[in-house]
Amino acid sequence: MVAVAFVGAGSTVFSRNLMGDLLAYDDLRDDLDIRLHDIDPERLRTSEIVGHRLVADRGARAKVLATTDLRSAVEGADFVITMFQIGGFEPATVHDFEIPERFGLTQTIADTIGIGGIMRGLRTVPALVEVAEAISEFSDGARLLNYANPMAINMWALTLMADVEAYGLCHSVPTTAHHLAGDLGVPVDEMEYLAAGINHMCFFLRLEHQGTDLYPALRQLYTDPAESPTRGEWDLPDAVRYEMLRRLGYFVTESSEHFAEYTPYFLKRGRPELIERFKIPVREYVRRCEEQIAEWEELRRRLEDPEYPLEVPASDEYAPQIIHSIATGTERIVYVNVPNLGLIDNLPSGCAVEVPATVGAGGVTPHVIGSLPPQLAALMHTNIGPQQLTVEALRTGRREHVYHAAMLDPHTAAELDLDQIAELVDELIEAHCEYIPEPLRERDRAAGEIR
Repeated sequence: MVAVAFVGAGSTVFSRNLMGDLLAYDDLRDDLDIRLHDIDPERLRTSEIVGHRLVADRGARAKVLATTDLRSAVEGADFVITMFQIGGFEPATVHDFEIPERFGLTQTIADTIGIGGIMRGLRTVPALVEVAEAISEFSDGARLLNYANPMAINMWALTLMADVEAYGLCHSVPTTAHHLAGDLGVPVDEMEYLAAGINHMCFFLRLEHQGTDLYPALRQLYTDPAESPTRGEWDLPDAVRYEMLRRLGYFVTESSEHFAEYTPYFLKRGRPELIERFKIPVREYVRRCEEQIAEWEELRRRLEDPEYPLEVPASDEYAPQIIHSIATGTERIVYVNVPNLGLIDNLPSGCAVEVPATVGAGGVTPHVIGSLPPQLAALMHTNIGPQQLTVEALRTGRREHVYHAAMLDPHTAAELDLDQIAELVDELIEAHCEYIPEPLRERDRAAGEIR
């Protein structure tokens, strides 16, 4: 049996999609031992019902076990998938948006970098380290496949604070490839590409169709932000990424609503015309969460109802592909977030980078990229600094590094002065104290020095 533990399985829709992909493999479905773990027993119960329904629908012999005990979930596991949000929408995410807004600092998603990403990292890394320690103690070398954000901070910290083979997974590369194929009018399965960078700031270095460079055609599209296409489940405009393509010469893999808050260019107090011009959805993540929460009870009813069809389209997420490749020896290319150990020459050694990797019976082998175009590497450095300082705060327990991370964040630094940044950090740590490591909760002389 191939034992797969889902930690954070109360994310029922995402769990459903991953289980659906795993059970779609004819040469794997009868050998799966699926363990679902969450701290919320009600959400976990729904995910367990969905798991059993999927197994029955596929006619598979896979096992499904649900438990609120982390040890039981990871004991003897071959793979552990982490997919949780520490602190949930309320109170944690609400704090990450509403407290900065009182200082005049607006955000769109707040899960990667910026003050919201920094705070999410402080909450999430300790939980990931706990999972990694459980893997070391109760499994025989299970691989950790992480989906939890902020991806780069989480993976960098795991490298330094835990002893586990871990890979960070994100769907932004293949999702954007599908978007660009549609924009360019070429079949995505005929498109060849290479992307590399850091998570959510990873760029297509090569983009071709049957040997023809697609970049000249791409640069001619949507030169007016008002004409930019809309994307995905949330039908959001993509003006920011096309603007950055014109400025940098390469297309980034993360969506415009995300990317707008990674730089100092688009979200500015007193400049509402920028938000209007580039159609930036301020507070977008709050809106999504509120919409999903409002729809949850009806969705739960459908998921649990044996009479209601359980539709599970292929998600093409990387975790099921990695598990299938290692279990069956089927070789394929995926994108992973791993330590930069000789992979990208002009990014810092040890930082978390996103690169293609070959996966098969022998495991996961990241590809060596070499040097990135200098303007791309320089932009990434503006995000790597705050990532590194957040990791240092977690690793050392030194609260002053949280101030440093916020001071160097591009969006925060462009909007707030140093006194405001220190005050903002203090308020956020106090609001999140239940989830923040104890050494970081205590103010010391560093706070006075920062001020």
